[in-house]
Amino acid sequence: MGDFHQDGIITTLHNLTSRPLEELERELAEFSEQNPLGLVLPCLYSELQGPALNHIVEELTRVPYLKEIVIGLDRADESQFQHAKRYFARLPQRHRILWNDGPRAQKLYGALHREGIAPKQQGKGCNVWNCFGYVLASGRVRAVALHDCDILTYDRSLLARLIYPVARPSFSYWFCKGYYARTANGKLHGRVGRLLVTPLIRSLKRVFGPVPYLDYLDSFRYPLAGEFSLHVEVLGDLRIPSDWGLEIGVLSEVQRNYSLRRLCQVDIADVYDHKHQSLSADDPGGGLSKMSNDIAKAIFRKLATQGHVFSAGTFRTIKATYYRYALDMVEAYHKDALMNGLELDRHGEEATVEVFVQSIVRAGEQFLANPMETPFIPSWHRVISAVPNVLQELHDIVEADNA
Repeated sequence: MGDFHQDGIITTLHNLTSRPLEELERELAEFSEQNPLGLVLPCLYSELQGPALNHIVEELTRVPYLKEIVIGLDRADESQFQHAKRYFARLPQRHRILWNDGPRAQKLYGALHREGIAPKQQGKGCNVWNCFGYVLASGRVRAVALHDCDILTYDRSLLARLIYPVARPSFSYWFCKGYYARTANGKLHGRVGRLLVTPLIRSLKRVFGPVPYLDYLDSFRYPLAGEFSLHVEVLGDLRIPSDWGLEIGVLSEVQRNYSLRRLCQVDIADVYDHKHQSLSADDPGGGLSKMSNDIAKAIFRKLATQGHVFSAGTFRTIKATYYRYALDMVEAYHKDALMNGLELDRHGEEATVEVFVQSIVRAGEQFLANPMETPFIPSWHRVISAVPNVLQELHDIVEADNA
């Protein structure tokens, strides 16, 4: 990409040259001697059956600088967990699998539930939270990266670029968000980012006026990217959403806790493709309908914590403003796709916008109807305060399961 522009208020680290991967990895191996580096992989058991994760694991076997890999495994019975242990055994790095559905883990979650500090629903957010708890309990690494397990175009340079900004001591970054162009197989993807998040943020700016939080979100080139890296010290204070608002929630948390000078974003891939969610136009509880609903609510909740007042009339205005912005985005991306020889179904794009309009209205109604909703999982610092030996218990559970 011939782009070196620093737009917004977050430092952007571009991919300006074809720097050899071996050179990056050699530096990372040196950094890791001073600040050990790790990787978190949240996955479903079903992903062990697909081509993406198998290729990811093969790529990771050649990564020389990781001191620990933590794998969060969801929706697996005992025989499937045993298969997962054999599946990941090829990794030469120290690795541990968190069997989230296992009896030992479930017993611990039961104890946390009685204290009122357990995750309220299973999902990626809960899985990531569990993994972060084990990273804290293990104490073997100083910085970790996290990426999804369904990346079809994965190569290990993605990980190297993702973790480099927090690994290099002289950079002083505590959190780094990955970004990439959502193009693959001659198509333009990333519908939720392009057609929901960006136009929603800009419509909220129009409705509420200048808001630092909205300028902050608008500075990220792909705020919904599932790839980020951070120092272990950040993990204890993070309150992780348990729904599809995970990525927006994490961005909100690091903005609340740290100076913007400690945050950055980095270009990690020229091409990125993963499994695609269905639109689920007739099912508000599934696919992109559910995802867009949760994301919109996450943004509304954050603005409310900053003193912005919402009403039914406010949401009607947001809906109308968003719809105009989103249609303008469809027009812009249609021309962008044509110029680059990419496929873009304009009718499908506008149909997607109509689903997102419904999601925004629904999210507003749910927000007004249940102002006491607390979707965040408590931070690990709070959990440790309530159950002082919880990290030791979690560590012992994982070690016993992996024995």
